[in-house]
Amino acid sequence: MLFPTIDFAVFFVVVLTGSWLLMPRRGEWKFFVLVASYVFYGWWNPRFCLLLAGVTLVNHFGGTAVSRLPVGRARSLVLALTVVADLGVLGFFKYYGFFVTSVTNSLASIGVTVAPPLLQIVLPVGVSFFTFQAISYVVDIHRGDTEAVPLLDFAMYLSFFPQLVAGPIVRASELLPQMRQRQDPRSVDAARAFGLITAGMFKKVVVANLLATELVDRVFANPERFNALEVGLAIYGYAVQIYADFSGYTDIAIGVALLMGFRFPDNFDRPYIAVTLQDFWRRWHMTLSRWLRDYLYIPLGGSRGTERRTKVNLMLTMLLGGLWHGAAWNFVIWGGIHGVWQAVERQGVLVGGHDPKGFRTRLLRGLITFHVVCLAWVFFRAETFTAAGTILGRLVTGWTTPAALDPSVPYWWLPITIAGALAVQFLPEGTGARLQAGFSRVPVVAQGVALAGALLVIETLGPVGVAPFIYFQF
Repeated sequence: MLFPTIDFAVFFVVVLTGSWLLMPRRGEWKFFVLVASYVFYGWWNPRFCLLLAGVTLVNHFGGTAVSRLPVGRARSLVLALTVVADLGVLGFFKYYGFFVTSVTNSLASIGVTVAPPLLQIVLPVGVSFFTFQAISYVVDIHRGDTEAVPLLDFAMYLSFFPQLVAGPIVRASELLPQMRQRQDPRSVDAARAFGLITAGMFKKVVVANLLATELVDRVFANPERFNALEVGLAIYGYAVQIYADFSGYTDIAIGVALLMGFRFPDNFDRPYIAVTLQDFWRRWHMTLSRWLRDYLYIPLGGSRGTERRTKVNLMLTMLLGGLWHGAAWNFVIWGGIHGVWQAVERQGVLVGGHDPKGFRTRLLRGLITFHVVCLAWVFFRAETFTAAGTILGRLVTGWTTPAALDPSVPYWWLPITIAGALAVQFLPEGTGARLQAGFSRVPVVAQGVALAGALLVIETLGPVGVAPFIYFQF
């Protein structure tokens, strides 16, 4: 079930009404939200619900056992077994084919021919997100950062539909306390919630979908047809597309949760104004960045050891973060680019000058960072490493190729859309919050008219149909 669809609109009206009506009766309310979340998840494939239920049971019992055992070897063993079970689920569904194919090809390169069974496994939607949330739950119990909760509470936390399939990754310590409290519908900032939902739909339905269908998908599918300028425009276009797509999804998710009385952490903070890659990761998919930091980078040793060891930890974190996004070598390369460049940044050899905080220095660093990110996006978007190489090669060899975009079509709006989407990120910090606060003070009737007008614009400008969100496949 996709957010910007009639199906979800009907589903959410029913769930929102039922949730507020049942809120005073906590047991019935939790069960209702749990069932609604499973209906939402099972809309793609009901069999996926069995996997979600299995992960829920394993981590509930694992977390409960960890909380009851004294500090020692047995407690750590239960934690390890639970985490291994989670990683096993993720590994089987997401990486089985990748692993078998990679081993087979490696053996073939040295003359050894094998034919292992290659199962046709359907990747469950959102498996990467809910397994990461499950891991954080049991690890936080082991660390003493959260407490084990009853099965119904944990099942509701893990399956809560606004963030179930593509985040943001909400930790137990952030969501469970809110679920224990009785929410008051009068305290809900409905204007902010509807503003987030509308903004998210505009990003996804208009900006992301139009850039994808009119430019990015065409160029990446057949780069040899396009000249260097068109390929370069498509690379910039994908940077905007993936941001608009993913941040649009999380805007909708945060808004939907807010209407139900829950506050999710922010997931994006103007990432393309970053002046270093470290700064970029403080702004891009922030809940994943913090997860990788707290549950991978720091346990590996973080920056507590030598400079060389710190760089190794950083590189491993980025490589595994890349592999988390997809079972393909191009995702590993994407993560590797981010790891290598952050290691270079730690050397302190980048542009700094005598005034590292000066405007010109920050501008140059920002341009370098943005283009490193765009370089990495090529590998992220391309189907294969070879395809990525072809895309990058066209930037060098495609200057004499005639333009492939139809000149009779007004494609002038493509660079304007890309430039506009990037320029918005340079608005002063807090501009969005101030606009939302101002909108909240507008009379309700005027708010309704404005939102209806915005939805009409979205419907008019958006393409036919709604493409799945990019991060659903991860």
